[in-house]
Amino acid sequence: MKRNKFVLMSLIIFTIIFLLGVKAYAAPETLPVPNVDISINKTGSPKDYVDNIKLLIVLTIVSLLPSFLVMMTSFTRIIVVLGFMRNALGTQQAPPNQVLVGLALFLTIFIMAPTYNTINNEAVKPFLENKINQQQALEKASNPIRKFMLKETRDKDLELFLDISKADKTKITKDNVPLQIAIPSFIISELKTAFTIGFLIYIPFLIIDIVVASVLMSMGMFMLPPVMISLPFKILLFVMVDGWYLLVKSLVMGYA
Repeated sequence: MKRNKFVLMSLIIFTIIFLLGVKAYAAPETLPVPNVDISINKTGSPKDYVDNIKLLIVLTIVSLLPSFLVMMTSFTRIIVVLGFMRNALGTQQAPPNQVLVGLALFLTIFIMAPTYNTINNEAVKPFLENKINQQQALEKASNPIRKFMLKETRDKDLELFLDISKADKTKITKDNVPLQIAIPSFIISELKTAFTIGFLIYIPFLIIDIVVASVLMSMGMFMLPPVMISLPFKILLFVMVDGWYLLVKSLVMGYA
């Protein structure tokens, strides 16, 4: 009994000594906070002010870049067609979403390269070199994008948004169509084109499904899922005709 008390007292003493030996470090009085100052003071210059504004514009563009990529480029048509292709094959998650999105992204970069080069040469570089102001840069940058979208937009879709917006059609030409009208017109035109291509992709695979289902029914195999038998034949057909080559070629040449 006395031995247990001695052990307990020893543990308590060692614990107290350990706690007293621990050093507590105080938090720093101030934390470094990044600061971007866009004010012009005595030590600053107008050039510093312009550089900060340029940085702000670049950050804003980067934050809105995903919306621009999806709505104002060929990305919408490509990703929808690739989705139809995977559903027609019936391969569930093969290729996975990351692969389809990556392929659509790089095909979009390839297709939009001439347009982006024009924007860079006519708007971005002159603005960074202080040859044009911000308003002029925006106007010069919107012209190639507008030209690309209107080239792929159906007149019927463009007329729809012109009528809804009640714009004066006598003053609107292909060169000055407002972007708030051109963008939605372009999107619904792209969706219709993508669904048309998807329908054409479905036809050969649908025929294979019908043939396999008819053969299984004639053989009395009602409990065997036709998809299980037709899937290898659909993959074989897609590989034999070099489906990826034909699909990518048709998508890219559609914007040529």
